[in-house]
Amino acid sequence: MKTVLIIEDEKDLAELVAFNLEKEGFRPLLAADGVMGLEKARANSPDLILLDLMLPGMPGTEVCKALKSNEKTSRIPVIMLTARGEEIDRVVGFEVGADDYVLKPFSTRELLLRVKAVLRRTAPDGPKDRVVIIGAVLIDTDRHTVTVNGKMTDLSAIEFKLLLTLAERQGRVQSRDQLLKDVWGYNYAGDTRTVDTHLTRLRAKLGDAGDMIRTVRGFGYKLEPL
Repeated sequence: MKTVLIIEDEKDLAELVAFNLEKEGFRPLLAADGVMGLEKARANSPDLILLDLMLPGMPGTEVCKALKSNEKTSRIPVIMLTARGEEIDRVVGFEVGADDYVLKPFSTRELLLRVKAVLRRTAPDGPKDRVVIIGAVLIDTDRHTVTVNGKMTDLSAIEFKLLLTLAERQGRVQSRDQLLKDVWGYNYAGDTRTVDTHLTRLRAKLGDAGDMIRTVRGFGYKLEPL
């Protein structure tokens, strides 16, 4: 049974989401503010977190930063829930490590589909004991780790899958739409900035090796050894 932590200060909404998650076979946990949410995340290690952007005391962006900067919680996927739909809010959410973004009001059916899609795409998968080496980068799909010049690089689950996807298609140009479909697991209609934001962060974490990920203007990206 997968555990989903709901960090949401609207009690009725939180309880409705919890009820529907439970019907689908999930184990919901509730937290009414950011501080309590962080405590429950660290104590329970949930499989996924639903995080409201506008929380009392500690905003969702700060909660997400804290989650992603803690070794124990950094790999837990996060879906942001918010009534704010401006593009800049979505970009900020992804920049602090969110894996997805759902706007209020939302249907519980849509939310459940998003939860399942995020869990699918962040789950360790692929053949065991397989290592992909490109230049200074070594991707161990069994251990779900990446090293650059022998040093471990801390990637989120989505960054790992994005890098692995490009590495497995080395030298072939991948459109943003194709990456959205293959990495995110469903059609993220029109929101190609999601790919750009995550690739910017991925390049930064890879250091000089990040230059292997090349932008193909007007189309997408490809990965080639330097």
